[in-house]
Amino acid sequence: MYSNLSQFIAKLDSLGELKRIAAEVSPQLEITEIADRAVKAGGPALLFENVTGSSMPVLINAFGSERRMALALGVDDVSVIAERIAAFVRPQVPESLVAKLKMLALLAELRNFSVKKVRAAPCQEVVHDAAPSLAALPVLKCWPGDAGRFITLPLVFTRPMTGGPQNCGMYRMQVFDERTTGMHWHAHHDGARHFAGYRNAGKKMEVAVSLGGPPAATYAATAPMPPDVDEMLFAGFLRKKPVPMVQCKTVDLMVPAESEIVLEGTVAPDEERLEGPFGDHTGYYSVAGGYPVFRINCITHRSRPIYPATIVGKPPMEDCFMGKATERIFLPLIKAVVPEIEDIDLPLFGVFHNFAFVSISKAYPFQAQKAMHALWGLGQMMFTKIIVVVDSGVNVHDVEEVMWRVGNNIDPRRDVTFVRGPADILDHAAATEHFGTKMGIDATRKWPEEGFDRPWPDDIVMTDEVKRKVDGLWKDLGIGPALGD
Repeated sequence: MYSNLSQFIAKLDSLGELKRIAAEVSPQLEITEIADRAVKAGGPALLFENVTGSSMPVLINAFGSERRMALALGVDDVSVIAERIAAFVRPQVPESLVAKLKMLALLAELRNFSVKKVRAAPCQEVVHDAAPSLAALPVLKCWPGDAGRFITLPLVFTRPMTGGPQNCGMYRMQVFDERTTGMHWHAHHDGARHFAGYRNAGKKMEVAVSLGGPPAATYAATAPMPPDVDEMLFAGFLRKKPVPMVQCKTVDLMVPAESEIVLEGTVAPDEERLEGPFGDHTGYYSVAGGYPVFRINCITHRSRPIYPATIVGKPPMEDCFMGKATERIFLPLIKAVVPEIEDIDLPLFGVFHNFAFVSISKAYPFQAQKAMHALWGLGQMMFTKIIVVVDSGVNVHDVEEVMWRVGNNIDPRRDVTFVRGPADILDHAAATEHFGTKMGIDATRKWPEEGFDRPWPDDIVMTDEVKRKVDGLWKDLGIGPALGD
């Protein structure tokens, strides 16, 4: 598994998954336009080696495909990680010697995930603590209507005032000047929760921001981890070895030792500034709002750092593939809480929180409604605007099949459920900020116990015998390629 960003870049390069761009390109809109075209065409990761106004190369679209997302996490398919998680959340009682040995191996593996503290680190080869400046960083202005330049792939480390594990989240950071940025954490984010404790006490909160480092650490910062669980512990789980961490120079926080760049500073309890607008992952500009200000007192970096970035906008974008990895990796945890769920799909056009297609093993009447409400009670699933529930065996990853079931299987008055609850702050259609309506659609087969007294028709399916016979005849018929070929 990669120790740093350069190793990941080398791997992508060796597999033909990276394009090095020698031409001079501006971080003001131009990199965005190139990267947007690349990701929508299924193109490679991009390393801009000649960026206007900076000596640092810019890496973008590194996670912008299913294959690169899997490569970033050191697997051929992210389902392998889901299987590892399933082994932890649903352990079987060992009944044989072999099963007991496997259980011991599993428990031993857990002990290897804790972070490893180091004294010297590549991310501190160069230290700017007298007059730190963001001017040297090729921070992107992504879209024409953006309020300015935004750091888009930061690992933001905080710790609650009462102590305990660090948290690592990913919150965009608008650059206000050479030493200050915005800190765009929403009310439901752990970083905002930590800051609330300091603000209520009238104290500054220390913050450290890591850019680059092991790809598993970057992904872990986006993962929907439970509160007070160290994301770097999860990164260690993904890597199957600890993430080396180093003490910051000026704040009492630790960051990945193999980071490319680290920003250290504080957020004051009484300082807020207008942040945004910003071209967001919904495909619309998010509105400007008041957010805390991050004041930088030290910048450290490698002797030859690479600046990692991403862009968001109308899907598909690079963040979509990170989101799809989360969908697969965390499915075992969802199943552990809502066991009737068979599979789930968060379609790209739903931008994470607008749509969820869910198949269930229906065992009793109105179980589809139970599954909807259970999902709305799970972490960030509370923001899901529309949940469609279908029967076991329906391919939730096939939009045409799901919509076919919806069109045929529902009576809108009977099978559509509306509830009120928290809304994503980026949901511009919600009735009010942070609060809106969600819709659940029960597209399962209806039972007599659910008040359905008419006969329910069977799906039209050809017999297996005839299918096999026609398979054998197909080439000789000369009609053309068979469906699925």
